[in-house]
Amino acid sequence: MDTTRNILSFSEALYHLILMMLTLGQGVHSIPVPTDVPMCTASETAQYKLTFSGKWNQAAFPKQYPVYRPPAQWSNLIGVTHSTDFHIWRRNEFASNGVREFAEKGEAWTLMKEVEAAGERIQSVYGIVSAPAVKGGTGQMKTEFQVFARHSYLSFLVRLVPSPDWFVGVESIDLCDGDQWKENVSLDLFPYDAGTDSGFTFSSPNFETLPQDQITQITSSYPSHPASSFYYRRLKHLPPIAKVMLTKIKKTNQIISLLVEPTESNLLPTGNEIEDQLINTPLDCEVSVWSPWGLCKSKCGDSGVRHRTRYVIMHPANNGLACPLLEEERKCFPDHCL
Repeated sequence: MDTTRNILSFSEALYHLILMMLTLGQGVHSIPVPTDVPMCTASETAQYKLTFSGKWNQAAFPKQYPVYRPPAQWSNLIGVTHSTDFHIWRRNEFASNGVREFAEKGEAWTLMKEVEAAGERIQSVYGIVSAPAVKGGTGQMKTEFQVFARHSYLSFLVRLVPSPDWFVGVESIDLCDGDQWKENVSLDLFPYDAGTDSGFTFSSPNFETLPQDQITQITSSYPSHPASSFYYRRLKHLPPIAKVMLTKIKKTNQIISLLVEPTESNLLPTGNEIEDQLINTPLDCEVSVWSPWGLCKSKCGDSGVRHRTRYVIMHPANNGLACPLLEEERKCFPDHCL
């Protein structure tokens, strides 16, 4: 609960900084754009509703699922609307210091300063997009934002809590199609590793990655270490851990909402999330290596038995493979019998 309250308080504390930067962004003048990418020629601005839906539940992701201290949840959403010459993060490239702090700790101050500097230097950022944290692995957060022809791209990040440096997000999706704005965009989201912390599990202690690695998508087989919280050897692909819906809405005279007050949808799954919970990812039993063979138990001259054991590391779930035998014995003859 303390973690959740801190996340929500942090979102509220960002409000004034975000409002200031959005105002700054809207006052930025246009500069020439690259000619090697399709140009948006839409004559009017467009307003969109963003709906982020968490699908991080124990049925779909049973391995080491965080149930307390803290339970699975989502940080606040931080994003920008921008032009083609700006990237808040990119797959297979190194995370900035701002992305690092957000992915590891949920702190966005450095990231906001990087965005502000980019807006002043190359005039590539139009506005900030923000939504409040979700208190569980499932649930929704919503906000609205505006785009126009010069700045038709959207990028954002949401941190997985708890995690070493894992997040989901969208990187430079173009909402413009020629001279028209896209009516609806729906994207499944999968976890990414920011490449700054080498922890394998949701609750791993801090373990800085030196040298820093690139941002990579986490899959059911990467990282390939069996201890990884997302490692499922029977799956070809992970199920989506979240989903985002972008819906173009009719223009109104209302001020765009930067932050949305927490509602029941931040606390409880909606109908869509209930359907998503029907995804049952099989989790096979995992056991330790065998212990050394024990002493031979027998009277002198007679054959006896010795034992070895192993223990369960991960219990099976969702019809995963059952645990094998945890104890073996074999015949033996006592050594050094007197």
